[in-house]
Amino acid sequence: MGAGPAGSAAAHHLATAGLDVLLLEKTSFPREKICGDGLTPRAVKALTAMGVPIGESDGWLRNKGLRIIGGGGRIELAWPDLSAYPGFGMVRARTDFDQILARHAQKAGARLLENTAVTGPVLDERTGRVTGVTVREAARQSGKERLVGARLVIAADGNSSRLSVAMGLHKRADRPLGVAVRTYYTSPRHDDDYLEAWLDLWDGKSLLPGYGWIFGMGDGTSNVGLGLLNTSESFGHIDYRALLRRWLAAMPAEWGFSEDNRTQPVRGAALPMGFNRTPHYTRGMLLVGDSGGMVNPFNGEGIAYAMESGELAARTIVQALGRPTAGGAERVLQSYPAALKDAYGGYYTLGRTFVKAIGNPSFMRFATKHGIKRPAVMRMTMKLLGNLTEPRGGDAVDRVINALSKMTPAA
Repeated sequence: MGAGPAGSAAAHHLATAGLDVLLLEKTSFPREKICGDGLTPRAVKALTAMGVPIGESDGWLRNKGLRIIGGGGRIELAWPDLSAYPGFGMVRARTDFDQILARHAQKAGARLLENTAVTGPVLDERTGRVTGVTVREAARQSGKERLVGARLVIAADGNSSRLSVAMGLHKRADRPLGVAVRTYYTSPRHDDDYLEAWLDLWDGKSLLPGYGWIFGMGDGTSNVGLGLLNTSESFGHIDYRALLRRWLAAMPAEWGFSEDNRTQPVRGAALPMGFNRTPHYTRGMLLVGDSGGMVNPFNGEGIAYAMESGELAARTIVQALGRPTAGGAERVLQSYPAALKDAYGGYYTLGRTFVKAIGNPSFMRFATKHGIKRPAVMRMTMKLLGNLTEPRGGDAVDRVINALSKMTPAA
């Protein structure tokens, strides 16, 4: 596994349950990760479930909600007031965030090996089940591989997930894919207490399916970037860095989003969405986070689902290893994909429908122009896109969204 949010969350929950856990990270901390650095209340809940200290004195910057700009309008939406989720989001650079989670897993009892790349699965010749992995340590000059045995393996190695590919699990072409690019600028907007999303991303005369963001980091810089979906005809033909420059050129000069104030290179990454690699369990290996394509198709959020799937995988493993027979353990492990579908399947199917709809420039233009001027519509949209509803009860909007998610087939 990798020591991103999914792997570290799984390791933490497994170690807390008393299991022997080895967390393998191919690089060393602190390390870079392409991300917007914004955390929704859903991600905050997952952090608190792990017992991670999230006070402002611990370096976390809280935010009140989401500011949306587009179609000639502007609206500020507070995070919904729910019992299921906290009423605030946060921002934390991934160079800090991933290290915090990995060290937290260590404190719970997980062993962490950095600069240790997983090179492939080790399979039982008779059953084809995973019995461990081969690894190569960067510190070894010879470059020789060694074997690490394990009763079960969690693949938390990101979008490319070489471990999954080696097990015959490839990306699905019928799932949406996003691309995001981002960088940092010194800016007076660094302490903004709202996450900000811009819906007006244009490729010539076409409005693109995606959004730009400005997230203040609280340290003198802002994380600025944009994300686009592959449902646009322009996808694959866009110079994303040039699009970012054109978008920022229209910003007020006093915000400081100029080349002179850029502090980091412009970097990009793929966003694997809506279960784009399945099944999520096979022959002793479980997929979590980006390796299983668990990014939310509605908004491109991946951190919350990475941590949640890590916890769900850990709970499944704990129950499986508690069974007295191998057959009983296997039945529990095979329930993991169904548990993921129960949690996200219908919602992700709705998300795939949404992604197709906004790929139509006319629909995107109409929705942006008319939706943003209607606060009630936007509050409902925020709950839907952020997957932030009361699981039981709640208001009428919660009940409608929950009903739609449950009635929609999980494919």
